[in-house]
Amino acid sequence: MWTERQISLQHWLLGFIAVGIGLFILVAGRFFLVPLAIAILLFSLISAAIARISRLRIGSFEVPDWLASVVVLVAIGLVLLMISGIISNQINVLVASAPIYWTGIQRLIEDLSGWVGGDVAAGILAVVGEIDLVGYLRPLAGSAGYIAGTTILIILYVGFLLAERGQFAHKLGRIFANPEQADEVERIFDSITRNVHRYILIKTLVSALTGGLTFIVMRLVGVEFAETWAMLTFFLNFIPNIGSIVATLVLTLVAFFQFDSWGPILIVFGVIGAIQFLIGNVIEPSVMGRSLRLSSFVIILSLTFWGAIWGIVGMFLAVPIMVMIMIVCSHVPALRSVAILLSREGEPVEPEKKSLPRA
Repeated sequence: MWTERQISLQHWLLGFIAVGIGLFILVAGRFFLVPLAIAILLFSLISAAIARISRLRIGSFEVPDWLASVVVLVAIGLVLLMISGIISNQINVLVASAPIYWTGIQRLIEDLSGWVGGDVAAGILAVVGEIDLVGYLRPLAGSAGYIAGTTILIILYVGFLLAERGQFAHKLGRIFANPEQADEVERIFDSITRNVHRYILIKTLVSALTGGLTFIVMRLVGVEFAETWAMLTFFLNFIPNIGSIVATLVLTLVAFFQFDSWGPILIVFGVIGAIQFLIGNVIEPSVMGRSLRLSSFVIILSLTFWGAIWGIVGMFLAVPIMVMIMIVCSHVPALRSVAILLSREGEPVEPEKKSLPRA
């Protein structure tokens, strides 16, 4: 007979094994899971857009659901392909211009010889000279095909999810025989959708504002490839806390390698830093409010975890994933303590207590 302690140890052991298997699947299957996660997120956004378009009336004409689905899917597909093309082109531009910045790095080391000594500077130059910059950048230059293939895969995933969109309520009813349980699960999904939609919409608008102001500053100062750095700033601002710091440092280094005087460098650092601080600490919190209620420490941990699992894309998805986990945990009595730990003030986001109409 198993004793109570042995059963408890067995449960803990099985739990650790399950976590290990889950981590292995996340890492080993990232090339499949990352596009799927992005597709599910886009599907959620597209579903909301389709619902709005379906409510439109043009005289006596009522926009059918299938037409709204096709229009939104085509629009999203074109936007994704355009973005992937721009990213691929900017990557190639950066790779092509890398020798210019590499020369700036070598010039910087030579200028430091008066501070660190000629022998030390010569040693650093010798080490830097052995770095095969072209070899490191060659895989980056060949990433255009991977980006385009991943984009097409995401569009296909979204298309098939949209094809089965109308069957979701029916499947939910079949899974949960109790109608109240089905309604409860539907409320959870609705809460997740509303909070994630709000987060993505506000982040997109705020990041676009930051990228636009960055482009103006870089162009006025005379920094080369201003549109490239503006786009980099736009994407980095989707990474909470860390992204704005990284963007400011990268742009300052770019100015440092390009200009010989300190004036433009200090302007880029000061103005870009002020823009990031103002938007990140004043404008965004006032617009975002307390809707997410995620702990700042939890956000940093999630960025570290998902960044280690799925790379840069994981850092973009970290906050939406944690919002989903917190909402689900807040509605499961056994996991409510986890939701409280994840929340900022101990008040996690919960689904609204109202019934939703079935799709």
